[in-house]
Amino acid sequence: MFSFIPREEAFFDLFQKAAHNMIEGSLLLKLMMEDFQNPLEQARHIKDIEHIGDGITHDIARRLNQTFITPIDREDIHGLASALDDILDIVEEIADRFVVFKLARPTPTAVKLANILYDSGVAVGTGIDQLGKPHSDVTEYCVLVNSLENEADRVTRDAISTLFEEEKDPIAVIKWKEIYENFEEGTDRCEDVANILERIALKNI
Repeated sequence: MFSFIPREEAFFDLFQKAAHNMIEGSLLLKLMMEDFQNPLEQARHIKDIEHIGDGITHDIARRLNQTFITPIDREDIHGLASALDDILDIVEEIADRFVVFKLARPTPTAVKLANILYDSGVAVGTGIDQLGKPHSDVTEYCVLVNSLENEADRVTRDAISTLFEEEKDPIAVIKWKEIYENFEEGTDRCEDVANILERIALKNI
């Protein structure tokens, strides 16, 4: 894989940087759910990570505009950068919702979904690390991301069903439904990255 592709290692380095920054953001969200002590400060820290991610995405876009021959298809570079940025945007949005909604504490479901999202981010990051390496194989990481997305979908569906059955406060239903769906959307965006990685691998066999 990639043996006849012109080398532009900066793209691979930037993707790794973006992925690892995304993982740090998802880890901070996971820790926020597990230790909900100062949500305003915890959300602010995640926002700082999201700003770093925006900068990396802009660096990738600028380099793409300046590079004539790219190591992988231009559409895949753009798609990968956008999908990684989307994951971190959702992580930041979830943390912000806990502050805006003035929630007292995360539910066990929120903690579980935060762990699933973090695990998905780690799998994505490991797949990204394979880019540009000879004989790299992203298949197992993509399968793991898909499996985690299915789990997040199931947990979210069950949690929302329980909300409508047991929660008497309609405002609480609206708040938690949005948060649960945002977590699930985060794993969807991880799956988007996995699909792009698989497409890149197939193009460069």
